[in-house]
Amino acid sequence: MELKKIDNWHWLLPKTAGMRTEGLIYASEKMIPHIQADNTPAQVANVAHLPGIVGKSLAMPDIHWGYGFPIGGVAGLDYDNGVISPGGIGYDINCGVRLLRTNLTKKDLEGKLPALISALFANIPSGVGSTGKINISKQEVMQVLNQGAKWAVSRGFGTTEDLLHTEEQGSFAAADATKVSQRALERGREQLGTLGAGNHFLEIQVIEEIFDPKIADVFGLFKDQITILIHTGSRGLGYQVCDDYLRTLGEATRKYGISLPDRQLACAPITSPEGQNYFAAMAAAANYAWTNRQAITHWTRESLMKVLGRGPKELGLEVVYDVAHNIGKIEEHLVADASIPQGFQRRKLVIHRKGATRAFPAGNPAVPEDYRSVGQPVLIPGTMGTSSYVLVGTEQAMKETWGSTCHGAGRTMSRTKALHGTNGRELAEQLKNQGIIVQAQEWKTLAEEAPNAYKDVNLVVEVCHQAGISKKVAKMRPLGVIKG
Repeated sequence: MELKKIDNWHWLLPKTAGMRTEGLIYASEKMIPHIQADNTPAQVANVAHLPGIVGKSLAMPDIHWGYGFPIGGVAGLDYDNGVISPGGIGYDINCGVRLLRTNLTKKDLEGKLPALISALFANIPSGVGSTGKINISKQEVMQVLNQGAKWAVSRGFGTTEDLLHTEEQGSFAAADATKVSQRALERGREQLGTLGAGNHFLEIQVIEEIFDPKIADVFGLFKDQITILIHTGSRGLGYQVCDDYLRTLGEATRKYGISLPDRQLACAPITSPEGQNYFAAMAAAANYAWTNRQAITHWTRESLMKVLGRGPKELGLEVVYDVAHNIGKIEEHLVADASIPQGFQRRKLVIHRKGATRAFPAGNPAVPEDYRSVGQPVLIPGTMGTSSYVLVGTEQAMKETWGSTCHGAGRTMSRTKALHGTNGRELAEQLKNQGIIVQAQEWKTLAEEAPNAYKDVNLVVEVCHQAGISKKVAKMRPLGVIKG
């Protein structure tokens, strides 16, 4: 599909028959050939067909082919006249990242990193179908779905301070566990506190570069500091919720006479019973994911204290932030309206962020109080062998992308292709030679997640930085990784 270059970082997808609005892709010139080859502009165009879409159909620079929406897709749908689509949120509901800071520097880990990685690998269950150390009843799963990370803290998994630096404070108020199927509850019963497999990981990192010392200081970050990044989501429970409601909303699409170019965009009016039920179930799955990352945080603290022989205060392991990158939110935004004198009006929208991160600016009431003077932390994970970033939300993002930015590097190669071209054991050795220790349940997982299967995260972040939809604060490089 034809893309028109607006400037070095913005590419317009013109409106064609059936599209209710234009598409807008954030990318550098270097990225465009792969984006075109992947045919993801077609998915950006498909999203533009959704009833009630407001503004443009958006795609972040980590865009790649997904189910219905592209991964890296963002769309705002009018609450009163628009729809909600599970394909715009994703199967792994609230797959997200949590960054932990410490008082440690790289020197504090000298000679201890292998033992620390082994302790984390032993203490935090991972892998396909992995079961956790928290074995709870279906009734307790429902409590997790309704309460979120507050459930974990109430049972000794962390502190209330952890919640203050978690999106929605780790508890999505819209959640209703009764809207989740029995099959989903069963799948969630044994998987709480597990990393899972695929691109999920826990990574020990060192801060290599500070771009904005003032903002970094507010976030408690400094050069040569040891940080830990946790990347996982709602496991089999979230997958089941999405799968269940794709069928339900597929029927609703026909019931409400909604015409779509792709059945994977199955949707229902957000105000309909089907739309409301899905939103409540999606919020419940998001709560499960926040609880999951909270439990893993607790065991991470335990592992560091045991291996390093330091107490909680000396260790200083605190949550910098925890942010979702597969989620739907009901938010109020300023929407262009040429029919009124001021040129815009505040409207309630259903924001779909699939493989995209919320990036709210300074002063926004949704930003934790101690960060409100600078803006919301944005966490961008790299791959096992590449850097990760802390960014900060901006006013420009509120104007252009409904307060959204990228979520990671974005795949350029399917897992099957990566597996055929990579030997997991050899990759682990290569990473070791780069000073990165990796432990995984299977060599196959390492091969599937090889760094060369992803875009250059530095370039992805640079596009967002130059476009002004988030700003660079700090860059971390990996020292040790555990994967499923």
